[in-house]
Amino acid sequence: MIKIVLASNNRNKLDELRGILNSKKVRVLSLADIGFKGDTEETGETLAENALIKARAVWAKAKGSVVFADDTGLEVDYLAKAPGVYSARFAGPQCSFEDNNRKLLKLLKGVKSKDRGANFRTIVAVIYEDGTEETFEGNVKGKIGLSEKGDMGFGYDPVFYPENSKKTYAQMLPKEKNSLSHRKKAAVNALKGIRKKLHI
Repeated sequence: MIKIVLASNNRNKLDELRGILNSKKVRVLSLADIGFKGDTEETGETLAENALIKARAVWAKAKGSVVFADDTGLEVDYLAKAPGVYSARFAGPQCSFEDNNRKLLKLLKGVKSKDRGANFRTIVAVIYEDGTEETFEGNVKGKIGLSEKGDMGFGYDPVFYPENSKKTYAQMLPKEKNSLSHRKKAAVNALKGIRKKLHI
């Protein structure tokens, strides 16, 4: 069995990843499971840099396990790909998901639907027991709605409509969202890489 430690204190991410990687051959561990406390400051200028910073911080304590860290950014075309790497703190330090969504909708007020294109991008950093590092990507194109819709999911889910969907991520049941999400694509690519690396 592959033990994968998710380098995040975000319960939503942990639950989502466990749903995505649901397999008898994979066991997803939390930071609490390995006794890792505290948050890691994300000081990178790209999603890949932040994912690697988080993975490296946890790797030393995750003996015998693969460390899996991700960073996700929402890239809005009209805003020159912002908020991007600053997605989690778009509305400022200690902001809530609601704060970020309100700011985004305010910046896009009056912008026509055809100009509200966006891309959700996830970079997964994987560090193996021997210290080898790899990164994997997943992305989903879509658009930003005119208002928040739905009460499931987290982050920008209430305002993001995946391409060819009439529902936001937040209007989808977890199984439906996981079947097409950016995080799912990145996680699947990472799992393929892990299996190749470990010959399983």
